[in-house]
Amino acid sequence: MAVLLVTNDDGVHAAGLAALAAALEELGEVHVLAPEREQSACGHALTLHRPLRVHELGERRWSVNGTPSDCVNLGVLGFLPARPVLIASGINHGSNLGDDVTYSGTVSAAMEGILLGVPSLAVSLAEGGDFTEAARVARQVAMRILVGSLPAKTLINVNVPGGPVKGIRMTRLGHRVYSGKIVEQADPRGRPHYWIGAGPPEWEALDGTDMGAVHEGYAAVTPLHLDLTHHRALAQMADWEPALNASLRARTVPPARPARKSTRRR
Repeated sequence: MAVLLVTNDDGVHAAGLAALAAALEELGEVHVLAPEREQSACGHALTLHRPLRVHELGERRWSVNGTPSDCVNLGVLGFLPARPVLIASGINHGSNLGDDVTYSGTVSAAMEGILLGVPSLAVSLAEGGDFTEAARVARQVAMRILVGSLPAKTLINVNVPGGPVKGIRMTRLGHRVYSGKIVEQADPRGRPHYWIGAGPPEWEALDGTDMGAVHEGYAAVTPLHLDLTHHRALAQMADWEPALNASLRARTVPPARPARKSTRRR
């Protein structure tokens, strides 16, 4: 039976993880390999300065003292009995929309899977939503991935609304206008410490975006590509290369010659 890897960033005991694993059981042999504690907003971090330890919690269920990307590396590179045919990350407690994907440990786990050549999806649920409903959407998308194929270096990011799901929409990433700030407080000894705070999120035009779909009660399915190159900008900047090289050559200072010793007698 094909092996499926399920992970998350909310920790191995999260309700969303259990719901996702249960929903995918009919698609293959599900193995859960997830962080031992919450790793929200850890991004794409890897643990390189210490060894990783894995603890068995049940049949095909383990905790790892590392990040979601660590879990994916372990699962793909030899810990599991076979290379997984699919990696599913989630169900995250809270949405991962627009620019938030750059911080999300949930999405980063799927990114790591794609980098390792395994079809991957990330699933998140808006506050107040039903994990059972989100798991049902995740199963449908996972089935579609398994029977079809994804373009190279492409993962699927799924966001499910907090209320009843009206349907599924294919979307692009939205863009959030940040109103963040630094919140300064004092500890009991009067020493300052800081929180990275944020005001209520504001979004640019919502038509066709993941945020717009979730706002209207639809599950958003967004393909994300890992090639971050801005190809149109690269073409527009073609004339930079000769100008930069000419400027570099013009400003190159030749190495100083060593002073010659005088042979004159004094």
